[in-house]
Amino acid sequence: MKTIISLLVIGFTCLTLQAQENIDDNQPRDSKVRDKIKAARIGLITQRLNLTPEQAEKFWPLYNEFDQKRADLRKPYQEAQKNSNSNTIDPKQQQALVDLGLKIKQDELNLEKEYSSKIMGVITAQQMLNLRQAEHDFRNIIINMLNNRRLQQQRKENFRDRNMRLREKKN
Repeated sequence: MKTIISLLVIGFTCLTLQAQENIDDNQPRDSKVRDKIKAARIGLITQRLNLTPEQAEKFWPLYNEFDQKRADLRKPYQEAQKNSNSNTIDPKQQQALVDLGLKIKQDELNLEKEYSSKIMGVITAQQMLNLRQAEHDFRNIIINMLNNRRLQQQRKENFRDRNMRLREKKN
């Protein structure tokens, strides 16, 4: 278990470094990075659920369908957030954004209820609990990695600034 988690952390570190290179080069985020993150997520879930081959064959199509529908539900809210600047929109638009967020959360809950019953036909209740925990853990791993990357970037910028000031003092 520790070995698998260590491998995941190393893999995520490599992904973070690769993503950082893409950002530094002003290149758009590469779909390969997303594919690697998705593969790591699948690996973590598979390991945590300890799926049998028969379960995996039935589970992954259901889970992928659920995950896609969940992402589709979130798109309108993400678009609305992008299109509005919270400092300049009027109170009615702000209220509409809040209402949209609540509606989407309710729709997500309904979707989760629907797919939970479908998925429970394939995996056990304990595996379902493990799935939720694995999703939560994966999200935390990604958040920690992003925070670490931001910290590294900040350190890099501070180092550059300090070196520039030292060069200016020499001249």
